Amino acid sequence: MKVIRQETSEEIFPYIAYAPENRSAHPALLIQLHGAGERGEGGDALDGVLVNGFANIVNDENLTDCVLVMPQCPTDSFWVARIESIRKFIDLMMQKFSVDPSRIYLCGLSMGGFGTWYTAEAFPDLFAAIAPCCGGGMSWTAHVLTMPIWAFHGMEDTVVPPILTIQMIEKLEGKNPNLRYDLYEGVRHNSWERAFSEELLAWLLEQKKAE
Repeated sequence: MKVIRQETSEEIFPYIAYAPENRSAHPALLIQLHGAGERGEGGDALDGVLVNGFANIVNDENLTDCVLVMPQCPTDSFWVARIESIRKFIDLMMQKFSVDPSRIYLCGLSMGGFGTWYTAEAFPDLFAAIAPCCGGGMSWTAHVLTMPIWAFHGMEDTVVPPILTIQMIEKLEGKNPNLRYDLYEGVRHNSWERAFSEELLAWLLEQKKAE
């Protein structure tokens, strides 16, 4: 697997990308948004994007025909404040990797979970599927989220209240037939340790936007 490391914000955000050597001419694109503790200004601090999430899961066998890109949010900012920049970054990655526009996925944890919900609500036609973990969105506009969703939260989370995910689920149940969710009993804020699994990765890569 090829590892691409962009340590400066030359392409909007510093990032690390995992790209299978044997990918097709038009692979899928999976964007992962990290939590608040992994913010930085690139350079050596960029390794923070690898601490949690799919960086601990992917390998040459399960990251099939998909480029995983993990951007880094600046220290003095947060993903919800950078939604337009996230969209521009995705557009750049689509061009860089000649991505299949029907197979773009967004996931994130904690601060990145909020970023996932909010970005998907701002650009609902962009994504084939999303997977927000221990975040929250704007429940009053949740109806725009018609793509497949798999949401996660620990029910003992004292950092991000689980009600924020539950409110999104309640707005989507009965309206989005492709909604899945796991609310982990006895789990605190680190629900990503269970959520970011090979099962989630495989599920995301199965999704494709209807033409």
